[in-house]
Amino acid sequence: MAEFDKQAARGYGMGASRAGLSAIDEGLRAYMLQVYNYMAIGLAMTGVVAFAAFTMAVDGSTGQLTAFGQAIYASPLKWLIILAPLGMVFFLSARMNKMSLGGAQLAFWAFAALMGLSLSSIFLVYTGTSITRVFFITAASFGALSLYGYTTKKDLSGWGSFLFMGLIGIIIASIVNLFLASSAMQFAISVIGVLVFAGLTAYDTQQIKEMYSANDDGTLSGRKAIMGALRLYLDFINLFMMLLSLFGNRN
Repeated sequence: MAEFDKQAARGYGMGASRAGLSAIDEGLRAYMLQVYNYMAIGLAMTGVVAFAAFTMAVDGSTGQLTAFGQAIYASPLKWLIILAPLGMVFFLSARMNKMSLGGAQLAFWAFAALMGLSLSSIFLVYTGTSITRVFFITAASFGALSLYGYTTKKDLSGWGSFLFMGLIGIIIASIVNLFLASSAMQFAISVIGVLVFAGLTAYDTQQIKEMYSANDDGTLSGRKAIMGALRLYLDFINLFMMLLSLFGNRN
């Protein structure tokens, strides 16, 4: 009888353990789905704003810049538009833990809209067909890399310092190339950038997954989801821009 009780208790313990793991798995899936939903909505908002800004900036009949186009592409205001998304990234990173969930969501949408305004100039440089093609290539690549980061049992934390060094190198090289305007350097930056942001996509996905805790309340979990979405959004946008530089057809 005592042995029966032990077996029953062991079975109960295993059942409770499985139930706990199942609850964690369901919570993690819901959390990651929230991350991807935020990211997808942010990307959609960026695309809509970018295309709308381009449409207002260029006269469809003449192909010339409108007054709005002159302001955002050919006046000092363009530097504010270019740098505003970067400022929003710093703001979100510094203030996220002090913001309400609603405030964090609004800040993320504002960032996505500013990024769309900043990226609208790509329609002046590349054909719409090539932009669409590269977007779908980026989406497929991003999806595969993020899935790898989510499912792999390998610890990718060792990639962090290497990828960060690569990112800093890309930023420095890009600033230098603003003055050199070297096509060979731009090609090298784009190739290295694709590798770095491909690695960051898998790395960030694993890091975002590990940020999840079943003990988080709705507000904390929501903030984590927004920060995770921001990281993956930036990986996607930068991977897209690097691939567009390599494979986009210029107007």
